[in-house]
Amino acid sequence: MRTTLEDPILEAWEATRAKNRDRAAILDAQGRVLRTFSEIEESARHFASQLEAIPPAQVCAIQIGNHPDWPSLFLACLRKQLVVLPLEQTISDEQKQSAFRVCRVVAAAVSGGKNVQILPPKTAAATKDGPANDWGNDRPSLLKLTSGTTAVPRAVRFRSEQLLADCENICETMGISERDLNFGVIPISHSYGFSNLLTPLIVRGVSLVLSNDRIPRAIIDGLAATRATVFPGMPVFYQSFCEMEEAPFLPDLGLCISAGAPLAPETAQAFCGKFRREIHSFYGASECGGICYVREAQPVPGFVGMAMSGVEIEQVDPANPVSLIRVRSRAVATGYFPEPDEGKLGGGIFVPDDLLEKTRGGYRIVGRSSDLINVAGKKVHPAEVEAEILRCEGVQAAIVFGRESERRNEEIAACVVAKGLSESELLAHCRARLSSWQVPRRIYFVEAIPVNERGKTSRRELARRYPVVR
Repeated sequence: MRTTLEDPILEAWEATRAKNRDRAAILDAQGRVLRTFSEIEESARHFASQLEAIPPAQVCAIQIGNHPDWPSLFLACLRKQLVVLPLEQTISDEQKQSAFRVCRVVAAAVSGGKNVQILPPKTAAATKDGPANDWGNDRPSLLKLTSGTTAVPRAVRFRSEQLLADCENICETMGISERDLNFGVIPISHSYGFSNLLTPLIVRGVSLVLSNDRIPRAIIDGLAATRATVFPGMPVFYQSFCEMEEAPFLPDLGLCISAGAPLAPETAQAFCGKFRREIHSFYGASECGGICYVREAQPVPGFVGMAMSGVEIEQVDPANPVSLIRVRSRAVATGYFPEPDEGKLGGGIFVPDDLLEKTRGGYRIVGRSSDLINVAGKKVHPAEVEAEILRCEGVQAAIVFGRESERRNEEIAACVVAKGLSESELLAHCRARLSSWQVPRRIYFVEAIPVNERGKTSRRELARRYPVVR
């Protein structure tokens, strides 16, 4: 088993804090210093003493939002050789308890305002269903819950060296250094926030602003007040910035990153026109960290650029322009937990569910293999239907999904944001341009496409929200 002294993230932290010590490490959205690097270390030692009674290799959940104690808790767990399970604050109680059971959580760090409390095993409802985890000689440092988790969660196992590799790939590809100031409003508990905010702070001394206020006006005011240089954001934020009146100028903001959902070319162009900054799309996955990055923006829907530094990509079906891909990287996770799926994740290779098209300038995401809708035996890809709906005048956004149908196996439905358009008019537009089995049976007009805190929309969730009425 790896010892504390051999943990590569802890080794990197020792170099980081020795170099920075009293430099500001974490700020709030008004620019006030919350933690220096030395204070992070002091808190880490405090939390380590609180975790003393927990045996090594057991799982500790962290559910504290974007709290300034996140790095200290993570470092403390690494020193005590505990396995960290980040949990988002918006996760339901049912999902949390299920994650506790499956991962056999023995303690949980929760936030009570400004303070963080570590709940003991009984309060955390931990190991009632059997013995604690036995990882053998391959103890992970981190478990990431995969997106789309429902009643039976699945986690991804990461060792410290894999987390370190992802941090290196991101910082090298994006040119992020200790001279930068990250603005952290994306959740640290999510893979995107963990890799772009937490590990660069610990490993490379990249200071960060932490905020739990996701209101666009608060975010852009925080960017201006703190003079942050790097903003890891999501499309929904950039779209809101473009729609703002009297938005502050952001002269210090040098790098704008977008991930979590496809960035519309119209949003990227509008943002560049208003703020004189390009948005760089970033494509990654919980199982392997960063995959692709747009170095030079292109007005192409779904474009995610070329492979990141340290990452190799190959098409599963090279004869087909649209294919699944294999991702090879030192950052690829060890595997799934509790049940492995070595055909999808293992041996330094991960195969995402996304379908990618390889172009001369890079890769473009065209959909997901799991999104195919089976309409009476005919396979319909929702991206094709969405593209046609978006061509209709008055439509601003659309998402297509399949839902159960007694007569057709599945039927197509859509949520659409539009102005001055009726359902019958939009359906007539689709019937004139799509095959009969591709035309939605129902269209629901909404004010905004529903997204979760990661900025993603779940087609499966929409199918549950808008079932067929029998």
